[in-house]
Parts: sequence; C-alpha cells; structure tokens
Amino acid sequence: MQQQTNASQLTMLNPAGLYDPAPNGYSHVVLTPGQSSWVFVSGQGGEDANGVLAAEFELQLRQSLANLVTALTAAEAGLQDVARLTILVVGHNEQRLRLISQTINEAWAGRPTPACTLIPVPRLALDGMLIEIDAVASLAAREVMPA
Repeated sequence: MQQQTNASQLTMLNPAGLYDPAPNGYSHVVLTPGQSSWVFVSGQGGEDANGVLAAEFELQLRQSLANLVTALTAAEAGLQDVARLTILVVGHNEQRLRLISQTINEAWAGRPTPACTLIPVPRLALDGMLIEIDAVASLAAREVMPA
C-alpha cells in the first residue's frame, strides 16, 4: 500500500490490488486528521471574475482551478488541504481526461493528490460552461494562542 502524507496531515492511500492512479492526478483513499475543520467549496467553473467564460475547454479548466485556489485561500486553505475533488465535464473524452490529469498533476506539483471523481454531464449551469470543479478540504486543528 502506497501511503503519502502532506503538510496538512492528510494521508493518501493507494492500496495494493488497485491500479496506480497517480498518472491520472488522484489517490484512491484520503484519511483526514482528528479534530479537523472542513472546508466545502462549491463547484467552480471556468468564468473569470467578470463572469466571462472562455470558449476553449483548456482555458476553462485552468480558470476553474484558479477559482478553486481563490476560494480555498479565502478559507485559509490551499490545494495541499484538498481531500476530495469532484469534476463535472461536458463532452468528456480521452483527450479531455488527459488534459485534466496533466493539469491536476501540475497544480499539485508533486504533492499527494486528493481523491477524485470525474462525472461526464450533458450540461452545466451556464451556456458554454464545459467544466466545474468542487472540493472538500480538511484543515488540521490549529493551536489557539492565548490573548
């Protein structure tokens, strides 16, 4: 069983008997530490701060991840704290899967990757929206300094 731990004390497991998911940018199992605070991030699409969606899938994918980072930062979290991703994709195919896997691995920059489910869908909330990514992150209990 491959086990990796990252800076936020998440433990990623890839048990023997299951294929190696690392090239696809995820882990099979993620354990969170006791006394964690949970961060739930709504699905982030590929729209910029002005609500503009690029027409190209890759640009929406990269913007979705940038939006996810912005949302996590607001909760004082980062990609290293993400335990689970759900990725919704319109027009899913092998080319998009390869691009998603590559982009996730680049974003996590060699750190352990979260558990992840990719779901092909016929449509998302907005016309022209091609991808949406939501996340659950875990923040280890923080020591409170006395006032």
